[in-house]
Amino acid sequence: MSPHHHEAHRTHRIGWLRAAVLGANDGIVSTASLIVGIAASHATHSEIVLAGVAGLVAGAMSMAAGEYVSVSSQADTEQADLKRERKELDEDEHHEKKELAAIYVSRGLAPALAVQVAEQLMNHDALAAHARDELGISATGSARPIQAALTSAATFSIGAMLPLLIALLAPDTNLIVLVSSTSLLFLTMLGILAAYAGGSGIIKGAIRVAFWGALAMGLTAAVGAIFGTVV
Repeated sequence: MSPHHHEAHRTHRIGWLRAAVLGANDGIVSTASLIVGIAASHATHSEIVLAGVAGLVAGAMSMAAGEYVSVSSQADTEQADLKRERKELDEDEHHEKKELAAIYVSRGLAPALAVQVAEQLMNHDALAAHARDELGISATGSARPIQAALTSAATFSIGAMLPLLIALLAPDTNLIVLVSSTSLLFLTMLGILAAYAGGSGIIKGAIRVAFWGALAMGLTAAVGAIFGTVV
């Protein structure tokens, strides 16, 4: 095998891909559903657009706040675990080395080799070795609250802008049909893109995203039509 051979794996994409897909998907679904629901209640064009803008701003802030709080909690937990692990290394390094070697044995290494690996890794960076192999914390997968919040807010806004622009430009008579159909198209494309980037089944991913989007818009339109009021 060539020393320059590089295998293309996708696991490093999971973190940002999850946030980006969730943000864009929520932006399209929630804003399109809101617009369709308001339109079904026979609101004026300006009221529909205003509701869409309000939904975009509120949704983006909600996504950012929710993601920040969630990932901050994860980061706090990681830091607490690292602090405890650092204390344990200072108090009983020998026991920690045996603990690390036992992990490698459970993964298939011979006991003698596991001890050697544990010793060498701990000599290089003991805390990093335990963080990665005992706690499951790595530099690439560690929690980044601000990055997650900004990514979610930005992708939500991008997703929400799509149905909002259609609502802004569409005539009142065809607004519901145009917003619904184009939003389903956007969702299908998003599902295909996410599946391709993640290396999973494209058709399955597209159908899954489009189905839930159609259900959300259908239910919201039904509510708007039944009650006939601007929520």
